[in-house]
Amino acid sequence: MKKILLMAVAFLAISLSSCKDMGAPTEIRCNPNPLVVVGNSVNADISATFPEKYFKKKAVLCVKPVLKYENKEVVADSAVFVGEKAKENGIKVAYKDGGKLEMSAHFDYVPEMAKSELFLRCRVKVGKKTYDIPDVKVADGLVAIAKMASVKSDELKPAVTPDKFQRIIQEIQEADINFLINQANLRSSETKAEDVKALTTAVKEANDNERKAINALEIAGYASPDGTEELNAKLAENRQKAASKFLAKQLKKSKVEAEIASKFTAEDWEGFQKLMEASSIQDKELILRVLSMYTDPEQREREIKNLAAAYKNIAEEILPALRRSRIQLTIDLIGKSDAEILALLKEDASQLSVEELLFAATLVNTADEKMAVYEKAMELYATDYRAYNNAGLIQYEKGNIKEAARLYGKALEIAPADPNINYNAAVAAMADGDLAKAEVLLGKAAGTSSDLGNALGTLYVMQGDYEKAQASFSKVPSNNAALQQILNEDYNAARNTLAAVANPNGTTAYLQAVIAARTNDKDGVYSNLKVAIEKDATLKAKAAKDIEFAKFIDDAEFAAIIK
Repeated sequence: MKKILLMAVAFLAISLSSCKDMGAPTEIRCNPNPLVVVGNSVNADISATFPEKYFKKKAVLCVKPVLKYENKEVVADSAVFVGEKAKENGIKVAYKDGGKLEMSAHFDYVPEMAKSELFLRCRVKVGKKTYDIPDVKVADGLVAIAKMASVKSDELKPAVTPDKFQRIIQEIQEADINFLINQANLRSSETKAEDVKALTTAVKEANDNERKAINALEIAGYASPDGTEELNAKLAENRQKAASKFLAKQLKKSKVEAEIASKFTAEDWEGFQKLMEASSIQDKELILRVLSMYTDPEQREREIKNLAAAYKNIAEEILPALRRSRIQLTIDLIGKSDAEILALLKEDASQLSVEELLFAATLVNTADEKMAVYEKAMELYATDYRAYNNAGLIQYEKGNIKEAARLYGKALEIAPADPNINYNAAVAAMADGDLAKAEVLLGKAAGTSSDLGNALGTLYVMQGDYEKAQASFSKVPSNNAALQQILNEDYNAARNTLAAVANPNGTTAYLQAVIAARTNDKDGVYSNLKVAIEKDATLKAKAAKDIEFAKFIDDAEFAAIIK
């Protein structure tokens, strides 16, 4: 019994500390060593060989992988090995021939594991006596660079749903004055028509209302495309002049000063085509084909007149509507000023439209002020998803991830297919550690205004699927894209990506320091670490524990940087 204990200690301790022959049968192997975080897991495969005539026939050996960090430890599932005549259940090991120790260890990663060691804790039982073997280290350190994948807004740009506020909105109103065939004289029935009366009233109202302004008044004279082009040109011009004279008289009567722009079209083939397309005239498609085949006006007219039955209907239904002058009024509707909007925001926000209220959020400065605006918008316009989404962005920036996710969820209840909200909700889910939910949401984010490729690549890095990550990252340089390249040991590509990052931060420099450490560039390690810590002081403590820099830990210059 003592013999198996002593041999186990020797086997476990000596094989780690003094094996010169890497193929020695007593060597304990841990793959990987140091350990590596993949996704949110730390996994290790441990193997060793039980020598011949080593394992007592009635012995029971229980082996537990133990990860130790910061005065804490976590124990993985154990494996039990038993001798040939042992009554307990376990993996049989032959006494004469020896056997294999093969087991896997799994640990859920927590940030405190950055500086950790993996041990095997063994207990030997023979008969009624049990012996604990001192813990034996099998792996030293943990590579956790994958956890530097960031979902902060400087890495994954949030998708804002903007207001549609316009200070000036244009409104167009039209009226037609129709004429008899081959005539250009105004008829009172036309000038007193409802659309003409409404337009002249709108002109005066726009002139008198401080919230409105006349942008343009235009008159266009037309002739139908029958008869000679010379006659039609004269008719169209005279119809335009008659309508202009009438409108000028109405402006004078209403005491409105406005410039009238005018033009005429000799033969209104464009209007003819629109009316024809909307009609149910026999041979309509044939007539439209004629218009597409011929550009010469006279030939068009001849070909259409050849369709005698159809032309009769054209003459009755289409042509009269083309003998006209069209008056078009463009009015500028002038919105509230910034000062008016801010005043109403304080006094009575209910007088603001949803667009004005959302625009008000761009007029205030602090996050709390913006949040207050969005809360008012949610109160007054509960069915508009934009306030919920944009409020979610503010909460996310504050680090209130669950509240941000709640607000995104409310926005998705209103607009479940909106790609921007799905994108934001996915990023929040990534920040909260729910990667499965994030993947589903990103699947609905096609068409987002943000960089979907970067988000997908980041998600796959966080899941530990570096092949998918490589295929997903967009060509936009980012820290996360460079991180994926480092994880795939493509250091030249990572250097180039980091050099092209538009707004480099502490993480950018830290990743450059990691590349330098992995490629034995001591000066690069120190210069980049200095920049990283200058930009982000929290990286000092990280560097002090990071196994990436283990070979520099005793260097005075490194010690000075992380001091």
